[in-house]
Amino acid sequence: MEPKRELSSIDLRALVTELGRYTGAKVDKAYLYPESLLRLKLRDFDHGRVELLIEVDECKRAHTADVEHVPDAPGRPPNFAKMLRNRLSGADFVGVEQYEFDRILTFEFERGDEDTRIVAELFGQGNIAVLDETGEVVQALSTVRLKSRTVAPGAQYEYPSSRLNPLEIPLETFSRRMDESDTDVVRTLATQLNLGGLYAEEVCSRAGVEKTLDIDDADESTYRDLHDAIARIDERLRSGEFDPRVYEEDGRVVDVTPFPLAEREDLPSESFDSFNAALDDYFYRFDRDGGGGGEDGGTGAAEPEKPDFEAEIAKQKRIIEQQESAIEGFEEQAEAERERAELLYANYDLVDEVLSTVQSAREEGLSWDAIGETLAEGAERDIPAAEAVENVDGSEGTVTIRLDDATIELDATAGVEVNADRLYQEAKRIEGKKAGAQEAIKSTREELEAVRDRKTEWEAADGDPTDAAGEDGSEGDDASDAEDADHEIDWLARSSIPIRTTDDWYERFRWFRTSDDFLVIGGRNADQNEELVKKYMGTHDRFFHTQAHGGPVTLLKASGPSESSEPVDFPDASLEEAAQFAVSYSSDWKDGRGAGDAYMVEPDQVSKTPESGEYLEKGGFAIRGDRTYFEDVPSRVAVGVQCEPVTQVIGGPPSAIRDRVATSIELEPGMYAQNDAAMMVYREFKDRFVDQSFVRKVASADLIQEFLPPGGSEIIE
Repeated sequence: MEPKRELSSIDLRALVTELGRYTGAKVDKAYLYPESLLRLKLRDFDHGRVELLIEVDECKRAHTADVEHVPDAPGRPPNFAKMLRNRLSGADFVGVEQYEFDRILTFEFERGDEDTRIVAELFGQGNIAVLDETGEVVQALSTVRLKSRTVAPGAQYEYPSSRLNPLEIPLETFSRRMDESDTDVVRTLATQLNLGGLYAEEVCSRAGVEKTLDIDDADESTYRDLHDAIARIDERLRSGEFDPRVYEEDGRVVDVTPFPLAEREDLPSESFDSFNAALDDYFYRFDRDGGGGGEDGGTGAAEPEKPDFEAEIAKQKRIIEQQESAIEGFEEQAEAERERAELLYANYDLVDEVLSTVQSAREEGLSWDAIGETLAEGAERDIPAAEAVENVDGSEGTVTIRLDDATIELDATAGVEVNADRLYQEAKRIEGKKAGAQEAIKSTREELEAVRDRKTEWEAADGDPTDAAGEDGSEGDDASDAEDADHEIDWLARSSIPIRTTDDWYERFRWFRTSDDFLVIGGRNADQNEELVKKYMGTHDRFFHTQAHGGPVTLLKASGPSESSEPVDFPDASLEEAAQFAVSYSSDWKDGRGAGDAYMVEPDQVSKTPESGEYLEKGGFAIRGDRTYFEDVPSRVAVGVQCEPVTQVIGGPPSAIRDRVATSIELEPGMYAQNDAAMMVYREFKDRFVDQSFVRKVASADLIQEFLPPGGSEIIE
């Protein structure tokens, strides 16, 4: 039996009943994982910490989860998660509803300044849309533009056409819909009455009706028995009287239901106190077993009797993943503390006024409550310093203020400098924890290599085909060198790919290396265009731009920023690739043009001084003298995953990318928004690599998106 991957409409009806018990919980944080898994961390007065998971990828599910089953927080939050944190932090969860009988859940959250709805579409390709209080889409994981409905930022969210709800129709309507069918009873219940295959069979079993009974042979008595069986299921769903079960087959989980099913009575099952707990257990074990497979991958074949090196390697890799995630978290925390300190200095006068006001009031004998009331009155009179104050806490002697989007707690007895220094010191303390984690990860990597060495030695001693010695009896290192020299590594088939990162100065710009290994960099915005010309354009570089307005400054570099530069005779291939880069990341792509024109000039032809009577906007430059033109340059980019000498996503002209990567995908201007195209590319990469953990780390949708041109894209098949 194929394991369950998606929740049914009846499952969702039961789930909604249980999730209502968390009404009133406050949202702490939102996380988004590469597999389109959304995690909301909440605090509930009665239940404590609540973890809500919503997944819309290959598995489509929603449920609360045990803290031990929650994946570690990912590193840098993508834009979608940042947006949710801004909208939901401190918001109250006010309820969840199932739309009609569809596999759609709408979660509602309220906050003083704005309300938010999250719509989880647990059908088809799956999607999560975030709506404001008017029903307008703020952001969605995937943009949908169909004749029947649109799900796109700025548009009103449209639910799909509603389906017949078999739990609510009267007997007369039920009988009429059954009579309209030309097949048997179970198929009619599954398709015409929208029960799906499993619950259609379950209704037949509970009603005592033969599943294969032809509709022409069914009568009103048959319909009444079937309708009564459905009504009993509906009554149980409404009452919340569940007896959830997780079913197994051959040692693997295959199904989870809110109550025992006659159709599953031949399978061993485990009972749970709640349907949420059953769902959590089921999908945790499903993921752990690699999609429901048993320990031997479902083949039944016995493993050789040898040490379980793979399990130990997997364990060490999990530890490394957790340590890397912790390091990223420390970096984010330290940076956040520094940013708060800098905000204090950037708003020095306002912060000083707040602190001075509180200190003066305390010297005059005012109570903390009176100070809070005075500041609240000042905020009503639009006094900026008072408006910035969010809270006054006399028990701690602190004042909490909001500057931009940051909330900062200040020691009310100290000055601006002391409070800022405290934040800087906290950043240093966190970075100290980062240093400790880096030492720990170094140690874990050494342990991982030691396990791999023991595995190699064991296989060599056992006569494994992967014996370290060559056929001529040479030592393992020599054989390995020969293999590397004669055979290209199949990175896609590797079960474990080591991650080797770099941090080059140009990576904050758009960039690629030509097929002749020259560096090309381009600006992402007007500020970067200015910076490239003023700071990074060398005497012997080449400057590229498109004929169309709105393109990046593109530099073909003769040398690095701190290297001595000599005249370079750039190969034609590098010049053409730089021109294609300039065209592909310009407004030509955004406007959907399949090709565009670019030109090239020497650095001394580029000036920030406009012609008399003219004006140059920010990021613009005056070009004087002759230009070398590149006409009808195709708008094409490739995005690929590089595995050596470093592991990273790279992107640019296809001819420059193909030979540098283990695999690549080419794109052209098209209909899919940038974030949607990035997710499509990510999913394709994930399907190509055996080591999907590697793909999640080095080729997430966010990292891929950095190499996609602004505007719509389509994958070239």
